[in-house]
Amino acid sequence: MIPVRGIFRNASRHAEHCLSVKSRRTPAASVSTGPQQQHGTFYELRTYNIQPHLNTAFLRLTGEKIHLRTAHSELIGYWSVEYGGLNQVFHIWKYDSYAQRASVRAALAQDPNWIEQYISKAMPMLSSQDNEVTYLVPWSKIQKPPKDGGVFELASFQMKPGGPAVWGRAVQASVGTHTGSGYAHAVGVFHSEFGQLNQVHVLWWFESADQRAAIRHKSHEDARVVAAVRESAAYLVSHKNKLMFPCAFSPIK
Repeated sequence: MIPVRGIFRNASRHAEHCLSVKSRRTPAASVSTGPQQQHGTFYELRTYNIQPHLNTAFLRLTGEKIHLRTAHSELIGYWSVEYGGLNQVFHIWKYDSYAQRASVRAALAQDPNWIEQYISKAMPMLSSQDNEVTYLVPWSKIQKPPKDGGVFELASFQMKPGGPAVWGRAVQASVGTHTGSGYAHAVGVFHSEFGQLNQVHVLWWFESADQRAAIRHKSHEDARVVAAVRESAAYLVSHKNKLMFPCAFSPIK
């Protein structure tokens, strides 16, 4: 007959062993999935496709009437696409919250000058519109170019699912290697919240298209850049880019 005390002692040891194995096999899950957004500020990225024969007219009208729109919310930049999208404009708007954007849209709908002088004339000139809500990645901020003029490249990366917790560090290393080595100036790095998810947009500035080409060739011979790009490419699904010129009325030029 087995003593009762021995039974309890053996059961206790078995339970401790099971708990120990379980703790080793199932690490505690972290509530955080990476660097978190610390404020409500977001950026709406808008892309308009213009009817080819009305491209010049649309840009002229927008330049004359943009003040009617900027009276309601902050425009970061407005560009005309040269390569990577014909007869296309790209613009970025800043909002402090979704409530602010809703109030801006409501105010615009009631603004007779905006409707009569711009919207009623501009909308027939467009063939399509698209928008995307983005946040700046936690380690980025809007940084104007060192001088006016030049060209801007919008590089868009479709990353694997999982968000910044999966690919954030690799993207940061890739961008940081380019900027830290003096190859390019990053105006801002954005990641998508509404629209196509797991997208990262890097807005670069260069003095000219030829300077960009020369820098790109030089950076591809830099072992630091090559290593960082290879690491981030492991999380990449696809990517595309556009070369853009700032409009005369763009705050960032």
